[in-house]
Amino acid sequence: MSLLVEVIFDEKENKWMFFPKGEIDIYTSSKFKEEVLNHFNSNQTDIIIDGTHLNYIDSTGLGALISILKKLREKDFKIYLSNLKTNIRKIFDITELDKLFIIRGEDSE
Repeated sequence: MSLLVEVIFDEKENKWMFFPKGEIDIYTSSKFKEEVLNHFNSNQTDIIIDGTHLNYIDSTGLGALISILKKLREKDFKIYLSNLKTNIRKIFDITELDKLFIIRGEDSE
């Protein structure tokens, strides 16, 4: 039930990059959402969330991602999810959220 988030602004891609480590769940999702939106509001660009070290996400975490997506879409920006682990990718498939988010960095696609 812990989450650390490394944040980098990638000047080459002109995107915010977020590297969550741990779990985005009922205990951490609001903090994660707030952190992402604070960075986005300070410099509005597309964002990438790299799931390499994300171990778990629950429904409140998915809700936070959807909320972030809505804010970005209001201003015509995109959110990319990359390097999702198989267990997390399955959640996006089952809920059909893979149709809303741009998921990249997969061997299968």
